[in-house]
Amino acid sequence: MSVLVDKSTRVLVQGLGKTGQFHTDKAIAYGTQMVGAVHPSRAGIEFHFEGDTDHSGVPGRDDTYSVDLPVYATVVEAVAETGANASVVYVPPPFAADAIMEAAAAGLDLVVAITEGIPVADMIKAKRYLEGKTTRLIGPNCPGVITPGECKIGIMPGYIHARGKVGVVSRSGTLTYEAVHQLTLLDLGQTTAIGIGGDPVNGTNFVECLEMFEDDDETEGVIMIGEIGGTAEEDAAEFVVAEMSKPVAGFIAGTTAPPGKRMGHAGAIVSGGKGTAEAKIEAMTSAGIVVADTPSGMGEAMLRAFG
Repeated sequence: MSVLVDKSTRVLVQGLGKTGQFHTDKAIAYGTQMVGAVHPSRAGIEFHFEGDTDHSGVPGRDDTYSVDLPVYATVVEAVAETGANASVVYVPPPFAADAIMEAAAAGLDLVVAITEGIPVADMIKAKRYLEGKTTRLIGPNCPGVITPGECKIGIMPGYIHARGKVGVVSRSGTLTYEAVHQLTLLDLGQTTAIGIGGDPVNGTNFVECLEMFEDDDETEGVIMIGEIGGTAEEDAAEFVVAEMSKPVAGFIAGTTAPPGKRMGHAGAIVSGGKGTAEAKIEAMTSAGIVVADTPSGMGEAMLRAFG
């Protein structure tokens, strides 16, 4: 089992500029079912992708790929033609929130917004639009979602992942990769890795991801990577105490960040005495989460959590 995505997930790409083309090519190489693109000014054409797969030598997988990806004017049209149930958004910041809402209006189950720099006011509008709808948003400003060997939606390097027993959820993109690589080297592997993004307004939070991992039979433990700013980690710690039966390890980035300074992106800011690394680490430790002291110790923390 896995959460959010698997080998049956059919993915559209919204925004097929240079970034969208590059990562779509990598997703196809990994084996993801990329079924179409949405780009109003390029509708009616096909984009050709070909190369060597990331699964060379794996039984049942071709060593090369050659895919012609049809481009549609709207998400509704693309869904009707391809049967897509997910999309990935590489649309530039001024238009990305509209792309998210368009995908939700088309009834997609999952939208993964990679775009960084979407105005907070735009995301508030998009978040309100999503209320009451069945679409789940991951991001924005996130690396995406991957179930190793089955489906990669986003910008993460596929080769560092390995199928295993640990769920990964993180506000930080690069620390997601670091945790994943350590789990792979320790032969723990991952069920699904989710980058939820670091913006102050996002689609899916820690608690929702922990709920999914708790309900997933294959996931035996979880690594949760947080950072300064907001109270998401404290909320997650409360959930771990009340609802989690599986061991949880974690890490908090930003222990040396000065108060009042934005560190990296819009969500990583300590203000009003809230959102400090110390408060988050204390809440997580009190909840029984094994917290690593440094990024290099995340995998070892997961081993300690397993006991």
